[in-house]
Amino acid sequence: MFADSKAFSGFSVNDTAAAKRFYEEVLGLPVTEENGMLTIHLAGGRDTFVYPKDNHTPATYTILNFPVDDIEAAVTELANRGVTFDTGKNIDDKGIYRGQGPLIAWFKDPAGNILSVLEDS
Repeated sequence: MFADSKAFSGFSVNDTAAAKRFYEEVLGLPVTEENGMLTIHLAGGRDTFVYPKDNHTPATYTILNFPVDDIEAAVTELANRGVTFDTGKNIDDKGIYRGQGPLIAWFKDPAGNILSVLEDS
């Protein structure tokens, strides 16, 4: 029934204007707005729906992962744009997790939702 459906994912935010600024200006993604809701246009035609929610609670898991060729360069560029990365066990001074699995760095959007850049090796 859904094999040919162009499904998409979505998540909530508490401030669509702040989310639009962040995804456009900080992350450099194309974002459109219609009826107070946003669509983030990701590579490969993967649109993601962003909707306002008065009682928004940030996701406790990573909602978007951005594969990059060079995580060091990506983290440096994002930090220069004001992004703060998570800290903790196996995370270096730049915010890159160096435990098991790929090199990854987690950060949050203005609504507190978790995003990541990870090295695509």
